[in-house]
Amino acid sequence: MQSKLLNAMTLRTADRNPMTISPNDRRRQILDTALTSFSAAGYHNTSMNDIAESLSMTKPVVYQYFDSKRALYLELLRFVGDDLVTTVTASVASSNTPHEQTEQGMIAYFTWVANNKEAFALLFESSARVDAEFTDIVSEFEDAAARAIAPFIDANISAEDQVTFAIGLVGMAETVSRQVLRHGRDFDPEALGRAVAALAWGGLRLIGQPNTD
Repeated sequence: MQSKLLNAMTLRTADRNPMTISPNDRRRQILDTALTSFSAAGYHNTSMNDIAESLSMTKPVVYQYFDSKRALYLELLRFVGDDLVTTVTASVASSNTPHEQTEQGMIAYFTWVANNKEAFALLFESSARVDAEFTDIVSEFEDAAARAIAPFIDANISAEDQVTFAIGLVGMAETVSRQVLRHGRDFDPEALGRAVAALAWGGLRLIGQPNTD
């Protein structure tokens, strides 16, 4: 399934004369094609020549926009990571109660995954997990998402503990997404988001409460 993240902005070569495509549009074309290639074959099994051939252009043209395969991969990681964090935090911030924030954040996460399966694979199911620099970037986005939603965890606990529990929420969403995608399951993002949020909320609402045992 083609990712909607970059495809929405990309002008396909077939749609316009290649000579009339602007540098920005050409760059997006390369990113879009690279996303498909990297998510399917992984970083090490994808070459710049593969990407160039998919675009019916020469490899030197690709190098005009990206100095190396590594530079291209790093930009893709940052692009999709930024988009995921922005999507989730905007949804959480626009909700009112802590329960709504938890629910809407989960729904936003799973909706993003459903619409951007290739991007999710790039972040969490590919070479991003075996290279130290790539892993650091993914971890930065996981931490950024957690820190963005941590203040909305309404509990009588420290800010540090809020971040810790927020990391747990992000990890829960990531693990569930990986599971359904790995097994090729169709899923309703809203229904799945509500179910996972209900599970998470059952624990969150008890945080900071006195132990009555």
